[in-house]
Amino acid sequence: MMRTIIIEDEPLVAKDLEKLIRKTDPQMEIVQHLSTLQQSIEWFKQHPEEPDVLFMDIQLADGISFDLFKSVQLNCPIIFTTAFNEYALRAFKLNSIDYLLKPIDADELKAAIDKLRKYRSQNIELGFGDRVKNLLQMMESGADNSKKYKERFMVSSRNAIMPLHYSEIAGFEKNELVYIHTFSGQKLIADYDTLDEIEHLADPHYFFRANRQFIIHIDAVEKYTSGVNSKLHVKLKAPISSEIEISREKAAAFKHWLDR
Repeated sequence: MMRTIIIEDEPLVAKDLEKLIRKTDPQMEIVQHLSTLQQSIEWFKQHPEEPDVLFMDIQLADGISFDLFKSVQLNCPIIFTTAFNEYALRAFKLNSIDYLLKPIDADELKAAIDKLRKYRSQNIELGFGDRVKNLLQMMESGADNSKKYKERFMVSSRNAIMPLHYSEIAGFEKNELVYIHTFSGQKLIADYDTLDEIEHLADPHYFFRANRQFIIHIDAVEKYTSGVNSKLHVKLKAPISSEIEISREKAAAFKHWLDR
């Protein structure tokens, strides 16, 4: 059995993750679910025995879970779970066991657990505690802000390739091909194969990965409403003029991104 702790502030998301973990690997024993940064700090201070793995959301209601490591000493393997891709990239640099972008895919979860078991079987020591401290120092020094995002994206138009400034882009859509919607009403074929590629290139200050089909610009959002199961229905402005759905796993991240 592998003792497992989940840090996640959305109860339904935590419940779904627990079910998915148990289904993926029945040998994973969920010993505790923690929902806030402060609760996590207090729990680990009272329970010095570390888990075998920690599933940890990054953006919590009362802070960023990285700050846990400023208060307690932990060296256990970490699998980050987040809807904030910029945080996920930092976590990847940290060389945690893995990171999973919400909504979590069962195959990706299985791959992360398999990776963890491989490290355990080979007794690989990765020094997670030191790596977290290095990440915190990098974040506080501002070194992680050095990433440069694309200012122009290439599109196909009239048998030619031309650059399009990000400020002109209302959103990216995947529908067999990847299309770019502009604020001026054009729908152009993007010179990129996947939204995953674009997601890493687009500035998260302006663009949000709403689902597997859309990346949207913040100025393209007209309004949103809450639906069943805590999902959000987002109405986009003209010229897109469509409604898209955001899962409950990404709802909090979307609200945080929009409300700034």
